[in-house]
Order: sequence, then structure tokens, then C-alpha cells
Amino acid sequence: MNGLLPLWTAQPVSVGEAAGAAGFIWLAAAIPLCSCALLLLLGRRADKWGHLPATAASFASFCIGLAAAVQLLGMDPGQRVAESLLYRWVAVPGLTVDLGTRTDPLSVTFVLLVTFVGTLIHIYAVAYMAHDTDRRRFFAYLNFFVASMLLLVLGNSYLVLFVGWEGVGLASYLLISFWNFVPEYAVAGKKAFVMNRVGDLGMLIAMMAMVASVGSVKFTDVSAGAPAMSPATATFIGIFLLLAACGKSAQFPLQAWLGDAMAGPTPVSALIHAATMVTAGVYLMVRSGAVYAASPHAAAAVTVVGLITLTVGAVIGAAKDDMKKVLAASTMSQIGYMMLAAGLGPLGAGFAIFHLVTHGFFKANMFLGAGAVMHAMDDGVNMRKFGALRGKMPLTFYTFMAGYLAIIGFPFLSGYFSKDKIIEAAFTGAGAGPWIFGPVTVAVAGLTAFYMSRLVFMIFFGAPRWKKEGAGAMHPHDPSPLMWVPMAVLAVGSLVLGAVLNFVGFLDWLAPVIGSPAHGEPVLPPAVITVLTLAVVVCGVAVAWRMYLLSPTPSASPVGSMLTRAARRDLYQDLLNESIFMSPGQTLVKTVTAADGHVIDGTVEGSGKLLSGLGKVLGALQNGYARSYAGYIVIGVVVALGAALVSVL
Repeated sequence: MNGLLPLWTAQPVSVGEAAGAAGFIWLAAAIPLCSCALLLLLGRRADKWGHLPATAASFASFCIGLAAAVQLLGMDPGQRVAESLLYRWVAVPGLTVDLGTRTDPLSVTFVLLVTFVGTLIHIYAVAYMAHDTDRRRFFAYLNFFVASMLLLVLGNSYLVLFVGWEGVGLASYLLISFWNFVPEYAVAGKKAFVMNRVGDLGMLIAMMAMVASVGSVKFTDVSAGAPAMSPATATFIGIFLLLAACGKSAQFPLQAWLGDAMAGPTPVSALIHAATMVTAGVYLMVRSGAVYAASPHAAAAVTVVGLITLTVGAVIGAAKDDMKKVLAASTMSQIGYMMLAAGLGPLGAGFAIFHLVTHGFFKANMFLGAGAVMHAMDDGVNMRKFGALRGKMPLTFYTFMAGYLAIIGFPFLSGYFSKDKIIEAAFTGAGAGPWIFGPVTVAVAGLTAFYMSRLVFMIFFGAPRWKKEGAGAMHPHDPSPLMWVPMAVLAVGSLVLGAVLNFVGFLDWLAPVIGSPAHGEPVLPPAVITVLTLAVVVCGVAVAWRMYLLSPTPSASPVGSMLTRAARRDLYQDLLNESIFMSPGQTLVKTVTAADGHVIDGTVEGSGKLLSGLGKVLGALQNGYARSYAGYIVIGVVVALGAALVSVL
């Protein structure tokens, strides 16, 4: 696929020592980590007030990130990169690794997103988890999640990044399986943990290759050494970094855990899907831009994985009846858009981060809205059991609508400025690429409009499909201010953030990290792409309107087509994994166990029994009687004489 994708352009950047707010950026990760430790060590004694320091810790990290952003904005664009050394971590012949931070526009952007959205989710969770006896432990895990993600994006090397990478993996396990007294929730947490370990192996292999190739895992050293790498080495590193990203960001073929991750409390879903774990893979791809510049094949693999995932996620989202799983599939698809863009060079990488930021707002908004609906509907998630909630929950409806309009790309809202730019970038390049990537991204935009409209229509419009009188009657209502105020703030961001970032020149802000974009011309005029995308989006909304508003929505899922049935089962991802990996793995383990029991253990135990039996025989000969020993002598003499006689004859 050489020549298919625009290459990254080198951008020399001066790296200075961190001073001022940037010098104390490590506190952004340290404060929530200390809060987590405090809440876990105090235990039940902190049950009544543990949520307060946890929320304050997240907000303090946001203030530190904001101060660092202000400091960078006051510097010359070419100087907006600073590193600080905390201590020398690894010092062996041929390899030195410092535990340090890197403050630049990319890392600070993530710090602001994680801490701002994370703080709103903390506030929301104060009310959402008010009646949970383990709320203090829940907030400790939230703090650990935030701290791990901040360490991931602030580290100055792949090894420091990997520590945070493992931290978010552990935090996701603890939070997804938080209600582990329900067996299926415990299994969901374990599934996410195991599938992420597969991706982690890719990260470890990539770091080993970096050490072998450039003798370092520091970002600056790898970026400087990447142009000198052989194409095979760069491709090797790029592919295994992509494997790591696929595990963490739920990209094909390691995406099967994401839907099950809805087992955790809704604030967890919002945090994982909007601001933390699933965005880590996109961060890794953009941070590793120099490696992909050295290997067009690896860059092409990133775009192909993104293309497959954005399609798979949209198809699954169109068939689910569980509203949280629809939003999870939507996340998978939107991250697929970002991954595709990340493989397109600096221009695409900038759009990927742009969409990542806007997506963080409108997806957190919709997840918290879904939590409000659950709160009002006895924790129900089946959209076929809802309907007509618009009048009963107006605040939830209007805030959710802001996120909905943003994600479908309604003109001049956040998604219009971020996702549609990715679609435009997909039409750039040489060869057949633009005629494959571009049309698919447009078609999936229409499918996104369909399944998100389906979600909104089934929850908020139509006739009520919930019990209104008698035992078990529902009384839907808007949540308390602690829940709806964060939803409202995120709704405002869903509406205006894209326009604001576009106006202030967000791509120019990222230029010191991603380089100067090579503005490739799309194969179709941008105006034509925009009109085509909007037309497809309108068609998606119209189809959903026809199916779920003009026609009565049944309370039970219809049988549906073969594709619908497959999508409801996640396109048989679990069956595929079980058939290809789990069942053969179990068979291999059983075979090895049997061989170990019968061959290895049998040989060892048989040798022991032989020696034991021989010892008993020899022990019986040593009985202490003189007449027995005399007899042995006589027998020996007779045997010796017999042997001598035979030799003579």
C-alpha cells in the first residue's frame, strides 16, 4: 500500500526542562493516587465522606493541567515541549530509563479532558452511588483510574506510559466487576482484563524492538531514531504497537470485551468510554507518529483496523436493545474513526485528537443521560420497555439530545467539526484508498444517524411501554442537581466545543507534537463531501423515524434478519474467539496436563518407587544376623568358583 497514505512530516522541536506549572505536572497524577490510597487504607471509617476528597482530587488535577496549558500557551509554539526528571528508574549497560514527565500540547490536552470530564463524572457519581454501601471504595477506584490515565499520557517514555497503561487495565477490571457478587459482572471484568493482556503483549514486544533498534524507549529517542530504522523494523514495531492499541481501545479483533464492560456502574461506563481507557490506544498511535512515518505499511494497517472497527461497531449498535450497549458499540465505532484518521499522517492525527476531545464530551453526556434513565426506570436498560420519557424527564431529554445531535454531525455542532473532518481526510491519498475509505466512512455516518435516532426515538418518543399503574408501576422523573448539572455542562460542550476548537486553531496547538500537516487534496471537493455526508445522515434519521415512530415499537425484540440476529450476538465475536483461541487453548492445556500426569509425573514417581523398592530389598539383606552374613559369604564363594570353573572350561 505504498503511496496510499500521506507521510508524516518531520517537525524539529526544542525540548526543555519543565519549569513552573509544567515542572509540577506530576502532581496531577500523584494527587488522585494519594486520595485512592487514603480511602483504601481508612476503609469503612471514610464511608460517609470518602467521595469528597476523591472529587476534590480530580478537580485539583484539572487545575494543575489548566495551569500547565496556560503556561504552554504563553510560550513560542516551537518551545511548547518540556520534560522533567523525577528519578532514574533503570540504569543498566546499554539502557537508561528515567521516570519523568513530558508536558506538551498533546499530553496537556489529555490531562484537561480526563480531569474535567472525570470531575463531572465524580460529581454525578456522588448521587448515583449514594445508596451503595461501597461508595467509598468505588470513588477510590475512580481516583486510581484517573491517576493511571494521567500517568499514561504524562510519561516521557513508553515504559512510563506502560505503567499507566497497566494501571488503567487494573482499574477497569476493578470497576467493571465492582458488583462482582453478580457472576456475569465478575466474568465481564475478567474478560476485559484478559483481552487487554493480549494487547499488552504487543506493547512489550514493541518496546523490546525499540531497545534493540535505537537503544531506548524514550519518546524523543525513538522519534529521532525512527527515520533510520529499516522498513521491516519500523513495520514490526508499528504492528505490535497497533496490537496494544487494539486491546486497550477495543479495536478489531480485540473488541469483544467492550459491550460486556457495561456491567459496571454507569459512571464507570462514562469514564471508560469518554475520557480514559478507550482513548489510550488513539493516544499511543498519535504519540508514535514517527514510527508510522517510517512504515507506510504499518500506517495502512492502522487505517484498515479503524475502518473495520467503525463499521462493525455501527452494525452492532443498530441491532442492540440495551441502551448502554448501543452507546458502547457507538464508542467502538467512533474510536474506529479516530484510529483510521491516526494512520493518515499529521492532518489525520490532528483530526483524530480533535474528534477524541469532542467525543469525550458528547459520549460522557449520553452515558450519564442513560444512567439518569436507569435511575428513573428501576435500573432498566431495555429500550423496548421505555418510550414517551421526553415529557417525564425533560432535563434528561434536552441534555441527551445535545449529545445525540453532536454525534450524528448536525451542522455546526461538535461532531460536525470533528468527525466530518475525518471523513474528508479519508478521501485524501493516492490509488484506490480514498475510494474505499471515503465512501465507507460516509455510509457509516448514515448508519450512526440511524442507530442513534433509533435510541432516542425508542427512549423518549412514541407511546409509553412501561407500567404506569398498580404493583411495579414506574414513576420516571429527572434526577437531582448533582446528576443533571454535570449532564448540562457536558451538553453545552457537546454543542459548542467543536466550533470553539475550530476557531482557536486546535490543529496549530498540536503541531509541535504531530508535525505540520501535509494538506492533501481530497479526490472530491470538500463541499461535495459535506453535502453527501449530510444527505446520508438525513436518510439514516428518516429510516429510524419511519421504523420507530411512524410504526408502533414492539415491547419484545422481533426475530429480525440473519444480519440482525448476528449483530445482537456481537457478530459472533465471542463464538469466534472461543472457537479459534479458547477451545484449542483448553484442549492444549488438557493435553499438556495429561502428559504431565502420565509421562512426566509417571516417570518421576516410577523412578521413586523403583528406588524405594530396591532400598527395601537391600534393607532386608542387612538384617544383623551373623549366620545370614556367613550364608552370603558361602553363596559368594560358590558363585566365584562357578565363574572360575566356567572360564576354565
